[in-house]
Amino acid sequence: MRLTAFTDISLRIVMRLAVERGDELMTTRAISDVLAVPYTHAAKAVARLSEMGLVEARRGRGGGLQLTELGRGASVGSVVRGLEGDGEVVGCEDALMPCPLRAACRLRAALREAQEAFYASLDEITIASLVAAPAGPVLLSLTAPPE
Repeated sequence: MRLTAFTDISLRIVMRLAVERGDELMTTRAISDVLAVPYTHAAKAVARLSEMGLVEARRGRGGGLQLTELGRGASVGSVVRGLEGDGEVVGCEDALMPCPLRAACRLRAALREAQEAFYASLDEITIASLVAAPAGPVLLSLTAPPE
């Protein structure tokens, strides 16, 4: 299974915020620079993570991004499900060209089962465990690339 770039960026943002010290807040601009992703992509990811209750985004002077307790304790599986949605691995129900094997196909069920096994394996991993050493110090050492 392949995750979307949006999910990849979102997970990297959550991981970076998970190692941030409580008194230091990163802005969306700073996190996009550090992670070397376009600002617009990072802003979209932050907005979605905020909607999911994983990230708190404060505006104005002294504002910035902070991972919530829900975000810190969330399983990677639940985060990926929330970002990727519950869609099918294959598009059997395409309105323009529906699959002619739809009525007798076993592939769709097998792929759905594999998708659930994928998510179940990610359910055992928390965001906090992802950023334990040695990953945490590396995440903290990331800096914006030189211009």
